Amino acid sequence: MAGHSKWATTKHKKAVIDARRGKLFAKLIKNVEVAARLGGPDPAGNPTLFDAIQKAKKASVPADNIDRAVKRGAGLEAGGADYQTIMYEGYAPGGVALLIECLTDNRNRAAGEVRTAITRSGGSMADAGSVSYLFSRRGVVIVPREQDGRTLTEDDVLAAVLDAGAEEVNDLGESFEVQCQPQDVVAVRSALQDAGIDYESAEVSFVPSVTVPVDEETAPKVFRLIEALEDCDDVQNVYANFDVSDEVMEKVG
Repeated sequence: MAGHSKWATTKHKKAVIDARRGKLFAKLIKNVEVAARLGGPDPAGNPTLFDAIQKAKKASVPADNIDRAVKRGAGLEAGGADYQTIMYEGYAPGGVALLIECLTDNRNRAAGEVRTAITRSGGSMADAGSVSYLFSRRGVVIVPREQDGRTLTEDDVLAAVLDAGAEEVNDLGESFEVQCQPQDVVAVRSALQDAGIDYESAEVSFVPSVTVPVDEETAPKVFRLIEALEDCDDVQNVYANFDVSDEVMEKVG
């Protein structure tokens, strides 16, 4: 039975990974479609679409899927949906603040999914404005430390982006985080490319101004709630203001 159990476990894990990849593909395709609808189908003249396409490619979304999403969004192919962006606010265990960004063609479905995911995972919904003030809209570019056989330093990244509007570079261990004003994301991304530095993602995000430390008991509860939200089809991004130490992270895996 040991061999059978091992096989069953491996199969289950693969199914979970495949399911998550499918959901990720769907979310990335939705981003491409919306970007094309708002700014047109030409990535050269639509930086939001350019970054959405790059993000999809880096996640191995097939090129055909990306092309069709661009055409749907631009009205060049039938089947495009009228997506709306909706923000919900809530709390996770430990008083952790949550901003949940949805991209949906059905507001009632999105609201129901978010409410169910939060309440079933020990969190609670919050009134509009009661959480959002804890976050600021920032441009965030993630740069891998290891690049084609060379190891970048913080100074390497800083030198490349300093004149492009970057305001800070944070060392995350295996990568660097470059923060800037939302309108400077394209300039920062272009500056990195000009310097021969690859980036993992470039997007406008919500960064917390105040963080809440979570302990070994609370961290898994927060992670489970965020995973439940990310499993919702209409949820694109979940932003939270928890702070977990390396020691706690190592203990909870």
